[in-house]
Order: sequence, then structure tokens, then C-alpha cells
Amino acid sequence: MASKRIIKETESLATDSPPGIKAELYPGNDRHFKIHMRGPDGTPYEGGVYLLELFLPEQYPMEPPKVRFLTSIYHPNIDKIGRICLDILKDKWSPALQIRTVLLSIQALLSAPEPDDPLDANVANHFKVDRSGAEALAREWNKTFASCNVIDK
Repeated sequence: MASKRIIKETESLATDSPPGIKAELYPGNDRHFKIHMRGPDGTPYEGGVYLLELFLPEQYPMEPPKVRFLTSIYHPNIDKIGRICLDILKDKWSPALQIRTVLLSIQALLSAPEPDDPLDANVANHFKVDRSGAEALAREWNKTFASCNVIDK
């Protein structure tokens, strides 16, 4: 059974989700979300809709949610299996943070890749050595992998 906090956060996401983000609970599971995230305007991810999964561990909010991309993305802070390098998902997590904050932080990471703190060293090196080439490849991946998904928000 979900805690009052999880219920409150879920209701908030359903009624007032952040722009470009839609969160839905998987049927029969009050801790597992399917996320649709629109790529931020003015980035190589613009126009794409990325699918993510978010899972709340039993210890939530004392432990951070587990989040990963299901859609392939070319980004230095996201690896080939969708894991995300984001400090609030690890050592900077605080129980005061919410699911909404996590989703907005991931969306912000798409706007501002951090190749100096990478999860994928090869992609990070590409961003450092040839930023325009890396962004062109990210746009290509966006068209290939994220253009078929839809978001109704």
C-alpha cells in the first residue's frame, strides 16, 4: 500500500504535471511510473518524446527513486541502458525532494549536458572534442528513436 506522501505526489502529477512531462502509474502498481518527457526546446532533443520508467523503492522518500530512460538517447550523462548520472538520484538525494523535482532535474539535464561528469565516457569525449558534431548525432538519435512517441500534454 502506498504511503500518504506517494498518493499525494501521484495526484499532484496527474492534475498538475510539469510542462512537457506526463507521468502515469502502471496498472496495479502504485510505485512504478511510465514517464513521457518532451525534449526541451532549443536542444538536440527538441521535438522528441522520451519514455522513462520511475520506480519508488520501499524506503522512499528516505531513498531516491530509481529512474532510467527506455528510449535510446545520445547524451553524456545517460548510458546505453538508460541509467542517468544525476546527483539527486544518488548522494545529493534528500527526503525533502519530490518526484516532480526529479523529473524537472532530468529535463534540465537534457538542456545542459555535463560532459565533465559523464556516465558514458565516449559520448562525453565527443561532446568535449566536437560539440557541434555530438549535438548533430544527438539530433539524429532524437529523430530515429524519440520521434515516434507521443505526449498529449
